[in-house]
Amino acid sequence: MDFINKLRKIREKFERINEQLSDPANMNNTERIVALSKERSELNDIITAYDKYEKILNNIDGNKEIIDANLDKELIELAEIEMDDLKEQKFKLEEEIKYLLLPKDPNDTKNAIMEIRAGTGGDEAALFASDLYRMYSRYAETRGWKIEIIDVNDTAGLGGIKEVVFSISGSEVFGTLKFESGVHRVQRVPLTEANGRVHTSAASVAVLPEVEDVQIDINMNDIKIDVFRSGGAGGQNVNKVETAIRMTHLPTGLVVQCQDERSQLKNREKALMVLKARLFDLKQREVSSKRAEKRKLMVGSGDRSDKIRTYNFPQNRVTDHRIGLTLYNLSDIINGDIHHLIEQLKLVERTEMLEADSEY
Repeated sequence: MDFINKLRKIREKFERINEQLSDPANMNNTERIVALSKERSELNDIITAYDKYEKILNNIDGNKEIIDANLDKELIELAEIEMDDLKEQKFKLEEEIKYLLLPKDPNDTKNAIMEIRAGTGGDEAALFASDLYRMYSRYAETRGWKIEIIDVNDTAGLGGIKEVVFSISGSEVFGTLKFESGVHRVQRVPLTEANGRVHTSAASVAVLPEVEDVQIDINMNDIKIDVFRSGGAGGQNVNKVETAIRMTHLPTGLVVQCQDERSQLKNREKALMVLKARLFDLKQREVSSKRAEKRKLMVGSGDRSDKIRTYNFPQNRVTDHRIGLTLYNLSDIINGDIHHLIEQLKLVERTEMLEADSEY
């Protein structure tokens, strides 16, 4: 069976890695040890599932022997009952292993850059963008991730945000948050609405993987760099020194700015990091678009104009339109409890990937 042969080859590779890790010749080669440890970690889930799978197969064989021997009726009945349970476990593990054997997105383990922008709806849209930023910040706290603001353009007095760009670092950040990209819509009564009418506003979210230099090649001659003084809302907190950086990538017209740091050098580094992420994302979306022509996926299509989710405050309801999921705990979700939403999106992606793998 091709499925079993794949697992056996992975087991052989896993054992070779273990031998190399315990080889004294590699002990002083830190770079080699780190690379081997990472490779071993990537295979660990498959090996754990394979070990369970082998035990189930052995138990099935043992129960078959009892049934075929036809010696003890009571023992045969017990073996048959256990056999049904073992077959169900076998099927579930096969599905899990098939998923683990699928090619992984190398970006899933990366840190992420997140951008939230107020859309239609004026001040209410800016307030909603601020709510989304707080939602993701609180979720990041529960995961032990670190957030660092790169650039923010807030509204004076109301506490809203026109645009915020920030980095999130930690374990599996991009793989967890990548499905949050798209248009988020809110339905609620604005604070400024005297008649109590429900308004609809929107904000867009973009989640980009942080990229290494080897993944994206930028010619610095293609970048126009402007230096200016940074300032807070309403012109307050204006720096006397020009430390803020604006970078324009001339071939694509992409513009990035960073003014959060007091150091011009640090702002330059952050701006370049965001620019690289955006250029890499542009390339990735082109690939996703071509792939989507063959088979339109519910999630992860790469189309930022898609309306992905609605937050309805009067009904305490959140609906994710891609997977038809509706939850009635908006107050918890907007306060950072988005784990269930994210897990459901991951489950749909997993199902789609398995279906696509069986088609081709």
